[in-house]
Amino acid sequence: MAKPLIAVVGRPNVGKSTLFNKLIGQRLSIVEDTPGVTRDRIYAPCEWRGREFMLVDTGGIESNTADLLLSQMRTQAQIAIDTADVIIMVTDLRSGVTANDSDIAAMLQKSGKPIVLCVNKCDQIGDVPPDFYEFYNLGLGDPLPVSSVHGHGTGDLLDACFEHIDFDKVEDYPENAIKVAVIGKPNVGKSSLVNRISGQQRVIVSDMAGTTRDSTDTEITNEYGDFVFIDTAGIRRKAKVEDAIERYSVLRAYMAVDRCDVAVIVIDALQGFTEQDSKIAGYAHEQGKACVVAVNKWDAVEKTDKTMQEYVKKLENDFSFMSYVPFVFISALTGQRLDKLFQTILHVNEQNAVRISTGRLNDLLAYATARVQPPSDKGKRLRIYYMTQASTRPPTFVFFCNDRELFHFSYQRYLENQIREMFQLDGTPIRIIIRERGE
Repeated sequence: MAKPLIAVVGRPNVGKSTLFNKLIGQRLSIVEDTPGVTRDRIYAPCEWRGREFMLVDTGGIESNTADLLLSQMRTQAQIAIDTADVIIMVTDLRSGVTANDSDIAAMLQKSGKPIVLCVNKCDQIGDVPPDFYEFYNLGLGDPLPVSSVHGHGTGDLLDACFEHIDFDKVEDYPENAIKVAVIGKPNVGKSSLVNRISGQQRVIVSDMAGTTRDSTDTEITNEYGDFVFIDTAGIRRKAKVEDAIERYSVLRAYMAVDRCDVAVIVIDALQGFTEQDSKIAGYAHEQGKACVVAVNKWDAVEKTDKTMQEYVKKLENDFSFMSYVPFVFISALTGQRLDKLFQTILHVNEQNAVRISTGRLNDLLAYATARVQPPSDKGKRLRIYYMTQASTRPPTFVFFCNDRELFHFSYQRYLENQIREMFQLDGTPIRIIIRERGE
């Protein structure tokens, strides 16, 4: 299932970013004693009681002027309402309940979404001060005293959030269905592709970038098997993401990658490869997903007998950081080569889940080290005792050696290439872990 999403909302300068950083265990959000520091939506995976979820830090719901107050509140609150499974509303013990707090609480109450009220800056240990009970007036149930600086009360806060999340809920899809996230920049034809594959107008299609704002699941069964296609909102450069709702669409798109088996990275054949394509592909690569690059709108390209060959050569250079990825030239408009796309999805999904016996791996290791001797430094040579596969999705291999400092990156890359060549692992990232003997 998709990871649950918990949004941290509230007015400016109540300590939302400090709380966010404390919960995720790292300083990711900028913390400054000035209202309005957090402007981008910042999110990170978080874990509590052995369960994973996504946490989102939002900018403060500001009231710069009386005219802008309602519109800004409505936009911010609507984002939290539409995307989050649970909302943490953060307030400040020192300043008490403000008119802004009351307005935000009233807006969130209308949503019907679970809301957990956090009273921050309760830094003293022991009984809460009398001012704490004022927060019952917000009508959001029992407030929870929290110190985001010291971490007091954060466990109770997450426990309260977990009461509203059903972690045992499973996606009602065929057990062997392959989940495919269709990702890419806005307006490259992701929704058109899903509609063409499904044979129906499942997703709104428009020439206006940003039409798709949330992730939509489409179940498809054909001669190739069972699939769930997750159409996602286009991911733009941060500088262009001005609309707050679109920022959350980007988050949902990344979360779709988190729960997919195969990521289909759609690029526009007419525009070619862009820097943003590399960021999108890089995220899927970092998550260890099987990947396919689908070059859409190929029907609109003027071609000679060498056009595809030249385009592939350019793409290989552009995607040099993930040299394993296959390219498929398609047209969502005409349905060109969609059969090839399905065949490639099946292939890379199989590669991502491959399991290789330790015996076969060590036969390869003996061959590879005999062919190219391991490096040495100051008379000491790297010795690799054996290797084994630790996990799949992506295939992860552990090498046991005498000294990890001698295991140069270039030799790791050589061994990775040998594994790929011997076991035909194209379309999937490979992870390599180095261990010294005894670890």
